[in-house]
Amino acid sequence: MLQRIQTIWTFLAVLAAVFLFVTGQDMIISASIPILDIGCVILVLVGLLSVFSFKNRKRQILLNTISIIINALLIGVLIYWLQNLSGGIQFPEKGIEPVFPLIAVICLIISNTYIKRDERLVKSVDRLR
Repeated sequence: MLQRIQTIWTFLAVLAAVFLFVTGQDMIISASIPILDIGCVILVLVGLLSVFSFKNRKRQILLNTISIIINALLIGVLIYWLQNLSGGIQFPEKGIEPVFPLIAVICLIISNTYIKRDERLVKSVDRLR
């Protein structure tokens, strides 16, 4: 059932993580650990696992919640990076990168809303049997 609306919203969150990975390739947040790359890879894997676990709605909600937490942490890291970034004439680049995790969080919240609505519908049908 990959055509459900919550699957589309979750897939949009995965696309936001892919766009963050692509646009964040030139960022240096920490010299030793590629925090952004690791976070994006984890988000893509968890998001795709959530998309393909459509039969287990509780697992899907849990995976989306984990993705929301990781996105919130990435927003914090990116805001910290933007605060420490010099913005003078020499380096006028202030990135668009924090927008992508924010879009992903919004998409995942909408997806969780539709998953919960699906769960209520299934429970109501089970009561009628």
